Amino acid sequence: MATTPPNHHRILGIDFFDGSAKEAIDIMRTNGGLLVVPAAPALKDLDRSRDYRESLLNADLAITDSAFMVLIWNRLQSTQITRLSGLEYLRELLLQPDIRTPGNTFWIMASPISAKRNLDWLAGQGITIPEDHIYMAPMYGNAPIDDPALIECLDRLRPQHVIVTIGGGTQERLGLYLKRNLSYRPAIHCIGAAIAFLSGDQVHIPVWADKYYLGWLLRSFAEPKRYIPRYWDARKLFALMLRHRSRLPDLKT
Repeated sequence: MATTPPNHHRILGIDFFDGSAKEAIDIMRTNGGLLVVPAAPALKDLDRSRDYRESLLNADLAITDSAFMVLIWNRLQSTQITRLSGLEYLRELLLQPDIRTPGNTFWIMASPISAKRNLDWLAGQGITIPEDHIYMAPMYGNAPIDDPALIECLDRLRPQHVIVTIGGGTQERLGLYLKRNLSYRPAIHCIGAAIAFLSGDQVHIPVWADKYYLGWLLRSFAEPKRYIPRYWDARKLFALMLRHRSRLPDLKT
């Protein structure tokens, strides 16, 4: 297995970046490639979902968004890690001049309704997105992703940054598909629902709640039928980490 890079910790075979949002953004700006923000409800399936697993293993930067993963790791290991949430990363990303420059960033949105809320909020922050730099993602399902229309659009426009705001488990697969099929190497930021916490498309998560690992609780209060089963199921991550720690779990067939 390859050596773990500096400022990274290997957890379940994935090299997680341990640093600030600004440091992560600088790496992505310089090198391009794929950034992923794995959450516990998806990480628990690392030994079952081949495509999701491949996406994380082939990402260029994985940040420690999962509070549950960080808490488990810091209880199991003497070497401690800090959490860098997708929301914190996005807040810092949206302050960057190159992100705010019209035409330099391409947004992949989950639906017209969420896109309108997100774009209205971005406009309120002084960020204008040209219409041809917004793409409504189709329902990709569980089959291998194949979206030649998206590839053609990105290869034609060649934005420096691609921001993916669709659901976890799918966005990572889409990000890897783009990384492997584009004719150039942009920075692909898979930030999922983070913008929805700012735009009102989902429950608002203030800075203090994110800092104290309470985002999951606010989401559960806002939509209990949707999120309580999801987060309850994420408890399986504990057994996976207890058994494997830094090692990549075998893939179950």
